[in-house]
Amino acid sequence: MCVCGKKRTFVAAVDRPHVFRKELTYYFSTPIAYIVIGLYLLAVSLFLWVIPGQWNVIESGYAQVDGLFQLSPWLLMLLCPALTMRLFSEERRSGTWLLLRAQPIPLWRIVTGKYMAAWLLTVMALLPAVVHYFIVFCMAEPVGNIDGGQFIGSMLGLVLLSAAFTGVGLLASTLTQSQLLAFIIGAVADFALFWVTLQSHYRSISRGVVDLRDVLFFLSVAVAAVLFSIFIIDRVTKK
Repeated sequence: MCVCGKKRTFVAAVDRPHVFRKELTYYFSTPIAYIVIGLYLLAVSLFLWVIPGQWNVIESGYAQVDGLFQLSPWLLMLLCPALTMRLFSEERRSGTWLLLRAQPIPLWRIVTGKYMAAWLLTVMALLPAVVHYFIVFCMAEPVGNIDGGQFIGSMLGLVLLSAAFTGVGLLASTLTQSQLLAFIIGAVADFALFWVTLQSHYRSISRGVVDLRDVLFFLSVAVAAVLFSIFIIDRVTKK
């Protein structure tokens, strides 16, 4: 009786025309989005303006927000897995993901809908960084003496980096029914990927010169992770 109830709820949700909208609504109807994004923004603000160290704007003595873009990749390694850890691990734990193949919409639309919702939420978390830019803009002598091109390039780098990290987090959520384990796998994989290869592409874009090869590399990682996620779900649900 309980199982049937779960199935009816799941089917009704998936039958909706926009999986993306359903997932986004879920994030904002629970404390998850507010807590994760709030912690990210708090950490960035504290390191930039309060905590002494290499990322502190005032201690640097220069009109720049380099600390924001040096710190954010490491925080995104935690933010993205935290937002994606439940996407499929919860379906796997409850057994409802066995119904994915029975849905009237293609599996790829379900996966990409969930991915896009999580990525958009991550981008929304990055947008308040503009506030830090304008604060430094006003503090500079003379006012406005800050490299806007570098800021735009660095922001683009973070958006692309979040696309890759979100894809990896999505993939991690298909591997286990434990949300905690999905978070750990996603975070470790993000760290390894950034350390080995993504870091050089991110630094290249952060200089303010956008190279199409860097953009395509980030997008390739994201697309590959989404495709592997579809493959894993398709393979497991066939059993």
